[in-house]
Amino acid sequence: MIESDSQHAELAPLDREAHAWVRRLTSGDATKADAEAFAHWRDSSAAHKAAFADASRLWKAFGPAGQRLRTPDAAIAEETTSRPAPNVNRRMVLGGAIAASVAAGAAIVRPPLDLWPSLSELTADYRTAIGEQRRIAVGSGVSIAMNTQTSIALRPTTIDADRIELIAGEAAITLERNGSRPLVVQAAGGTAIASNANFGVRLNGRAGLVTCLDGEIRVQCLGREAVIGRQQRIVYDERGLGDVVRIDPVLASAWQDGLLIFRSTPLAEVIEEINRYRSGRIFVLSAELGRRPVNGRFRVDRTDDVLVQIQQAFGARQRTLPGGIVLLS
Repeated sequence: MIESDSQHAELAPLDREAHAWVRRLTSGDATKADAEAFAHWRDSSAAHKAAFADASRLWKAFGPAGQRLRTPDAAIAEETTSRPAPNVNRRMVLGGAIAASVAAGAAIVRPPLDLWPSLSELTADYRTAIGEQRRIAVGSGVSIAMNTQTSIALRPTTIDADRIELIAGEAAITLERNGSRPLVVQAAGGTAIASNANFGVRLNGRAGLVTCLDGEIRVQCLGREAVIGRQQRIVYDERGLGDVVRIDPVLASAWQDGLLIFRSTPLAEVIEEINRYRSGRIFVLSAELGRRPVNGRFRVDRTDDVLVQIQQAFGARQRTLPGGIVLLS
């Protein structure tokens, strides 16, 4: 539990704690340990979860002005122009990245380098941790396999559809609804709509990927719509819908069997995938090394085996830093 703010003495104790957590997680000083402590606090009861959801909505309503809630002297500090230049350290860099995202109007903060879950991920209805996979049932005839670092939120249903939102990560969805109400999956500004299908939805940064393994999916983004069928995929982002392409279903669904399969995949892309399954982060410092093709089959629970093979196959040098940071060159 963290210290509550006397400025909010009129709130109930639980609400004060929730507001204190919001301020802590958006303060610029939050650490991975803070995120883990918060998750434990939030999951302790439904009341804790509801209190934090209310506090988050209030923070979102404040927008950029929410920065001033971090400290009672914030406004005075902003008016002070003659200050000695501080020494730059890791905490200040991370804190600056968080503060910048709040100043830009981001209601939910994305931590720098994704070293811990964002506020929106922590408030999801279902979450998986690093390396964790789980299966959930959402309503009748809807089965969802959640990959590592995945967050899903239940959204209000409408007369003609059920709705969920993929906030982060990747999900494989199986629908057996016999042509009844469709399921609408929101992700990255787009939607995937299906009634009887086996398909996957994944977030890659600001882009959404929808993969159809069986059935038919309607994908909508920025007022446009495309229909994809069996063994097809489409990518969309802030520019709209991309082209429909064919996919290898074995590669697309390998993670559900606990595997990662690469076929002539550039090392940089391999590392991006591996980073999803391990704590910390691996960086490829050499562009030339990042272009080297990788062929292999790895278990998601033994991702560091990839580092060993990279060193052996490419003669790469490895430097390990605290916090699970690995530099390859």
